[in-house]
Amino acid sequence: MRIIGRVLLGVFLLALLLGAVALWYVAHPNVPEYTPPQTLTLLPQWDQQARERYYYTPQGTQVKGLHYDWFTALRQPFSDERFAAPANLARYGFLIDPEQLKPQQPGAIDPNNPGNLPVGFSRHQDSANGPWYLDITCSACHTGELRYNGHAVRIDGGAAMHSIASTVPTLRGGAFGQAMGMSLLFTYALPWKFDAFAQDVLKTEHPSAADKQALRDGLKPVLKQVFGTAWNDWHRGLYPTEEGPGRADAFGRIANGVFGDHISADNYRVANAPVNYPQLWDIWKFDWVQWNGSAMQPMARNIGEALGVGATLGLLDSDGQPLLGDARYPASVRIDDLFRLEEDLHQLKPPTWPAELFGEIDLKRASQGRALFRENCQRCHGPHVKQPGDPDYLAPARVPEWRMSMIPTTVIGTDPTTADNIASHSYDLRPLKWQLDELQHMDVALYPEPKQALDLSKLSAAKGLAYITAFVEQRAYRDAGISPEQQQRMNGYGLKIGVRELAAYKARPLDGIWATPPFLHNGSVPNLFELLSPVDERESQFYVGSFDYDPTFAGYRTGKFPGGFLYRTSVTGNSNRGHEFRDGCRRDGVIGRALSPEERWALVEYLKVLGNPAYESRLSDVPTPPWTPGPTCG
Repeated sequence: MRIIGRVLLGVFLLALLLGAVALWYVAHPNVPEYTPPQTLTLLPQWDQQARERYYYTPQGTQVKGLHYDWFTALRQPFSDERFAAPANLARYGFLIDPEQLKPQQPGAIDPNNPGNLPVGFSRHQDSANGPWYLDITCSACHTGELRYNGHAVRIDGGAAMHSIASTVPTLRGGAFGQAMGMSLLFTYALPWKFDAFAQDVLKTEHPSAADKQALRDGLKPVLKQVFGTAWNDWHRGLYPTEEGPGRADAFGRIANGVFGDHISADNYRVANAPVNYPQLWDIWKFDWVQWNGSAMQPMARNIGEALGVGATLGLLDSDGQPLLGDARYPASVRIDDLFRLEEDLHQLKPPTWPAELFGEIDLKRASQGRALFRENCQRCHGPHVKQPGDPDYLAPARVPEWRMSMIPTTVIGTDPTTADNIASHSYDLRPLKWQLDELQHMDVALYPEPKQALDLSKLSAAKGLAYITAFVEQRAYRDAGISPEQQQRMNGYGLKIGVRELAAYKARPLDGIWATPPFLHNGSVPNLFELLSPVDERESQFYVGSFDYDPTFAGYRTGKFPGGFLYRTSVTGNSNRGHEFRDGCRRDGVIGRALSPEERWALVEYLKVLGNPAYESRLSDVPTPPWTPGPTCG
């Protein structure tokens, strides 16, 4: 018996040691140290007022019910430093101004950003006297930054380089949600941390026991939600492909959140197709948006984005029964703010090459590149401007309207997982008690119009989210007293909530593309030069998470660095194949002839100034060879 006891004690101590090691790694994330740039340049993409609104206008999201002042008062797990300190959040890839590192003076606190938080962190109240909730705005994921020789260039509307979405704990660490959860746990569990937290939140050095208990009671459900989500996502294996910095499986996550969390656990689906955060300039002109061209109404797109980031949504009542009639579906989305943000995006211009920081453009090489672009790229990337009277002109009031070229995955050859998941995953929405005849009167247009009645037992994600969004939109407008005429304007040109499910990806116009690495929808190609190269000349694995920019190759530097995330193109959803220029048969992702290294350099040089009149007017005319389709080889 004594031997058995010693063995059990040894097993217990070993388990305790392993648990302590795991806790250390989970709570001590492997993320880069933040080194502030010497200068921060804001490009003339729009005026400062629009920029401020974009950064800090709330959209109605909640981070698991976390209050704004709770977030700003959290302590880091292994220090007394605040988790929300600008330098700490910058380690996770969130963007700050170096000026934010200086101590805040009481009279200099920004009312739009009282917590001195990074771009995209805001707050809102759901009622006049309710708490202020932490709100993550669209700018958190759609603002980029490039750094070179100690200087930084902000890219408004560009691609973020953080890992805000990831919820699954890993020993490597590095995800914002994982780190925040550990800060919540340590703050809640350790008396000295909770005392400091309570003093900050309650704004007194000696809070009463009753006030501290009420605060603890309020924090408990937030902690339960954070760790409940992490457990659910981990033990179900929902996100096997690590997203890493700059990516999220946005469509898969919102589908799991809406159909799995709210309706039935049977609706959870594996989401293994992370995508880059796409750039936002010019999107108001696009006839169809999203990587797979699946949506068209601006308001519905923005409501869906807000739901995906954490806006509350009620599908069932407190007894678990479906909400019916006018009771459907209350949500915390702020439609007035979403409309204001969408209107501001009409002002957003593509970024212009900052020659004073990145070096001057080689005009001779760029001129050659323009001719090569017209020969090899313009056929897909346009822009293809519709003409009034065109049969597919979706919104006559929108001028201009650009037709997006949708390239089948079998042609473009890039990783099909994203498009396949959206097109093939289906969900059982019968518990919501929808009636088919009422769906026919919703503000939803399915392309193509289905020939058979919808089967609510296996409805696609795109269709299901479209109808839920329509109900949310309808309820929000009604609650706000918005007239039908104003609703049409706020929706965006009177457009319906359009739905398409194509096994294809959008070839968007390329103004400002130089500022949006890494490339392809899944971020599998680190720079423009490699994107124009054969697949066997592309890196099969590289590090991401650094903001260091290489102006020659037009992409992030990819060498190993402390805290970097290793991107492996062999992982499901991460393939770097396709969009290939190579001699031979035009199939399996080969879309054009081989480009010599000099031709690739010329194209890269032109892509740095595409759409920039100040440079385009200085380029010389070079004859453009005709585009040739090349052999298909059966």
